[in-house]
Amino acid sequence: MSKIKIALVDDHQVVIDGLVSMLRDHEGIEIAYSTTSQDDLLSYLNSHQPDVIMVDIHMPEMSGVNLCQLILQQHKQSRILIFSGFDDTHYVRQVLRNGALGYVLKNASKSVVLDAIHAVYDRKEYIDDTIKKQIIQESLTGQKTSLFEIPLTRREKEILKLIAEENTSQEIADKLFLSLRTVETHRSNLTRKLEAKNTASLVKEAIKRGLIN
Repeated sequence: MSKIKIALVDDHQVVIDGLVSMLRDHEGIEIAYSTTSQDDLLSYLNSHQPDVIMVDIHMPEMSGVNLCQLILQQHKQSRILIFSGFDDTHYVRQVLRNGALGYVLKNASKSVVLDAIHAVYDRKEYIDDTIKKQIIQESLTGQKTSLFEIPLTRREKEILKLIAEENTSQEIADKLFLSLRTVETHRSNLTRKLEAKNTASLVKEAIKRGLIN
């Protein structure tokens, strides 16, 4: 029986070491590649085809949400399992929307991690029970428990994208045929919603939440 080969990316080496230690004695699993760099992972995938790619949700260069999308754009058959310390339902919705098959928490037991790996290997969806309960509760009550999901209007999304592309307020106004005052109002609303202090932190927070690439 061939082993399930895993490629793992996490910006904390201690997490990588812990997972390697957890799975070391399991005959059917092999950590074929691990790295703390998303760029290194993408380079590895250009010449290797692991069975399952385990991705952390919070990475310094790009969120795991956007990394899922990028991986699948370049390697359509990839099977992605998010390995995250965050139990926020917002992230689950984002990564599933971007093509990930599973989401498991870093504090999960070895049996749960193995279940998640095998499910994703079989191209089945797997969501950690803790998060699944939250999603069911949200569906029943109609109230979202996510602390990260920010409702943005279509116009706010347009302006946020242009801000990230380093356009000034006047340039945004010209491109969208809006008044400068309207753009500044939207910009102020975005800063408030994302609890940002300046343009740099606004863009950083938007990337973190998967609102822009």
